[in-house]
Amino acid sequence: MNKEWLTMALAKGRMLPPTLELLERAGIGLGQLREKTRKLVFSLDDVGMRFIMAKPADIPTYVEYGVADMGIVGKDVLLEQEREIYELLDLKIGHCRLVVAKKTGSGLFTGGYVATKFPRSTERYFQQTGRQVEVIKLHGSVELAPLLGLADVIVDLVSTGRTLKENNLEEAETVAHITSRLVANPGSYQMKGARVSWLAGLLEQAAEGEKENAESI
Repeated sequence: MNKEWLTMALAKGRMLPPTLELLERAGIGLGQLREKTRKLVFSLDDVGMRFIMAKPADIPTYVEYGVADMGIVGKDVLLEQEREIYELLDLKIGHCRLVVAKKTGSGLFTGGYVATKFPRSTERYFQQTGRQVEVIKLHGSVELAPLLGLADVIVDLVSTGRTLKENNLEEAETVAHITSRLVANPGSYQMKGARVSWLAGLLEQAAEGEKENAESI
């Protein structure tokens, strides 16, 4: 195969280990990305790929503007930003939920103040359900908002729900189920179609294998 170079943006932080494991199951050796280093760009000459390490919220921007041909990013980021990029594949890693949470034992939420790090997704959800809300954007520890009387409910990502319970909160509604997605720049999808399809095919097989393993446990 003519190894036309592909550049892929990967999210730093908690999603990096499962992302690297998925790529390795797909046959892409990424040993150097596991080394402790401050490097943000890695090249793999043997497969003609370059990897950019970025904050999750920046990945759609890099892909939309063509700095990266492809990227792996959570569906929560895609829902919030609505960038002009192609969503190619559900990679079935990073499972969590975007939920509405309220004080434990409190009544049905019919409208009011909502604190969240996801204002667009939150506004869209409550518009669809016909409830009037005022969205308060926070950048962290949104669980504080109901405890301090800043908001009636929050919209946030949860996995186990432990943090909610520790702060006397409970899930009330599910806004969306979240997993990591493979995305591509539209121009790269057209100009480097064979290479994009090659990598997407490898990742799809690896993701399906992960799904089958999880179901068998």
